[in-house]
Amino acid sequence: MIVGVGGQGTLLTSRVIGSVGIGDGHDVKVSEVHGMSQRGGSVVTYVRIGDKVDSPIIEKGQADVIIAFEELEALRWFDYIKDDGIFIINNQKINPMPVIIGKVKYPDQIIDHIKANFNNVLVIPALSIAKKCGNIKAINMVLVGVLANYLEIDKNLWIDALKSNVPQKFLKLNLQAFERGYNGGIDYGK
Repeated sequence: MIVGVGGQGTLLTSRVIGSVGIGDGHDVKVSEVHGMSQRGGSVVTYVRIGDKVDSPIIEKGQADVIIAFEELEALRWFDYIKDDGIFIINNQKINPMPVIIGKVKYPDQIIDHIKANFNNVLVIPALSIAKKCGNIKAINMVLVGVLANYLEIDKNLWIDALKSNVPQKFLKLNLQAFERGYNGGIDYGK
């Protein structure tokens, strides 16, 4: 599952991951669920990859991986991950409208809560890494790079998927963000 808010690049991310699955010879199904995505609302994308995939929908407790582009979205969807799943979380906080207008408070200790419930939690400073690459919109490819490092799929398939899904004028930036995420999400000081 890929979870975030509108404008963070979750849909491009799902296309890249889907392309990698197809390139690796698998059946792939993708389904997008939009909230108020144009106004910073929740966006969820399911990507299912396997020998034969009948449905794109992922049930609670069945996600092998969740990539969360923002902490509150990680909390909102954390009951979908398997006990042994991989949870990749961008440590960014984006206030939803109820927080902005003062009706509710952004929850505290989200990462701690998730880590208390799951063993495989990777907290990535994707916003900082994307800034070092030159554009905060590259957060998605930083997180894709982290994911690629944990899956047993040839790195060249990931690079090919970026080349076929990212517009040429943004390709260099996205490849750089992918590489930094792939290298552990820590190589952003250069």
